[in-house]
Amino acid sequence: MNEMKKVLTIAGSDCSGGAGIQADIKTITAHKMYAMSAITALTAQNTTGVCGILDAGADFVGRQLDCIFQDIYPDAVKIGMVANKEIIEMIAHKLVEYKAKNIVADPVMVSTAGSRLMEEDAANTLIEKLLPLATVITPNLAEAEVLCGFAIKTKEDCIKAAQTISQKIPTAILIKGGHLEDTADDLLWDHGEIHWFEGKRIDNPNTHGTGCTLSSAIASNLAAGHDLVTSIKNAKDYITGALKANLDLGKGSGPLNHMYNL
Repeated sequence: MNEMKKVLTIAGSDCSGGAGIQADIKTITAHKMYAMSAITALTAQNTTGVCGILDAGADFVGRQLDCIFQDIYPDAVKIGMVANKEIIEMIAHKLVEYKAKNIVADPVMVSTAGSRLMEEDAANTLIEKLLPLATVITPNLAEAEVLCGFAIKTKEDCIKAAQTISQKIPTAILIKGGHLEDTADDLLWDHGEIHWFEGKRIDNPNTHGTGCTLSSAIASNLAAGHDLVTSIKNAKDYITGALKANLDLGKGSGPLNHMYNL
């Protein structure tokens, strides 16, 4: 019997269940792995938008991480919404202290709907202290633009952006190209090596939580021992299946069916 792999998500809660730690736990479970969560914030949100955010204190986030790492050590870690500077510093400190491995950081700065989810000084701390600890970071186009400082319209722009970001954040960088003008392909920049992943545009407006889900699926694949390129490919296949299941809930951009393959 293989030992069950364990994946930790450090992120905010989505009370409507489509994004955040709820999406992460469902995704990790769908990969037949054991999910754990350190909650950085409570959000009041649904498919139509975010109505409120209540941050957990940095000390309490640190205590959650101590309890997790000292007892059930994770094979991979996914980091999502981390709203303030103190929480980001605490997470970075604990990840270094416990020598966490297979870290997938989704730099959640702007929601899919365009709401800004992060204070300015927090963004700088994220870039300086937390993102450099990751195995891979998974910005969407809006987040990649924040990180590189210019507009990204084409595949060429994507490569230029990844080059620029890698000078500040020396990790592998997956830029999600879902909103590019000429394609929906994703770019993986892995320390100078370039891999393109073909994006299949799926006719489904319900994409609430796709970013959370993708990063958790990549973390689950890394926990299983796959290399980064295979992990991303498998994660994209999983997302495609979850979108094609055509779940239709809520009045806005609805959630995915994370359990389509059960």
